[in-house]
Amino acid sequence: MLNFLPHWLRGSLTLFLIICSTLTLVPFLLLVAILKLVIPITAWRRWCTVASIEIANLWVGFNNVLLHVINDIHWDIEGAEDLSLDDWYFVTCNHQSWADILVAQKVLFRKIPMLKFFLKQQLIWVPVIGIAWWALDFPFMKRYSAAEIAKNPSLKGKDLETTRKACEKFKYTPVTVFNFLEGTRFTPAKHQLQQSPYQHLLKPKAGGAAFVLGAMGEQLHTMLNLTIYYPCDDRSFWHFLSGRVKKVVVRIEKQTIAPRFLSRDYLSDEQFRGEFQQWVSELWADKDRLLKGLHKDFNGSDSGAL
Repeated sequence: MLNFLPHWLRGSLTLFLIICSTLTLVPFLLLVAILKLVIPITAWRRWCTVASIEIANLWVGFNNVLLHVINDIHWDIEGAEDLSLDDWYFVTCNHQSWADILVAQKVLFRKIPMLKFFLKQQLIWVPVIGIAWWALDFPFMKRYSAAEIAKNPSLKGKDLETTRKACEKFKYTPVTVFNFLEGTRFTPAKHQLQQSPYQHLLKPKAGGAAFVLGAMGEQLHTMLNLTIYYPCDDRSFWHFLSGRVKKVVVRIEKQTIAPRFLSRDYLSDEQFRGEFQQWVSELWADKDRLLKGLHKDFNGSDSGAL
């Protein structure tokens, strides 16, 4: 344990080692991706997919060791049982800090398939990380706005069809699709600006989740609803890396996704859009009550936003 080191040194050391492991592993990812691309044999490509996932798991596993050795965080986790590496999952979570991604990877590591995100097409150009996402088969999607579709009606449904094609490879290898329904990190300022009806959450954006379930309805039938709570005032990524976050609370709810929410077109089906938004609103109301209870349990009060 290195938690005797000053916080600034722990944070700097953790960040430096994460960057080093990233720069070390990305070339191997790229090599596997190129070999997968140039040899069009199904069995070979499946093996390359597995190999690339294991390289990514080395990265996640290394990060987990760092958090244990350098920062010695106490983890309070419930609901991580009865999960499988051989199933397909849709995972959603409240979003308070960039540390949420490391937390989710930690609590779900080797319990379910590696987390993958649906990304905007422009993100492929992010230095180093963009090519790693491409090598790991993260789906890059091009979304068309209502204005673009109105101007060019032939674009209607194109984004969903493109994403479905990008997800064809997921039929043979189990995956976990991860989505922050809030779309951005919670802050008191954003909460006030939105006039959010939830005490501890921003308003959820149902469209992204509906888009994922519409594109992958044949595979995605199980949802893991993660709720992350940090019993401290500062939940920033730097404070997390530097050991100021001493405890992390995670609650996981596993539920079957209703068939009526799968393989549907969120943009053009008005009735479905209303039903889906209602489901997400109820999901978020339940999460808000859970966070209120956790806040009371760990801080002795349920007043105020997190």
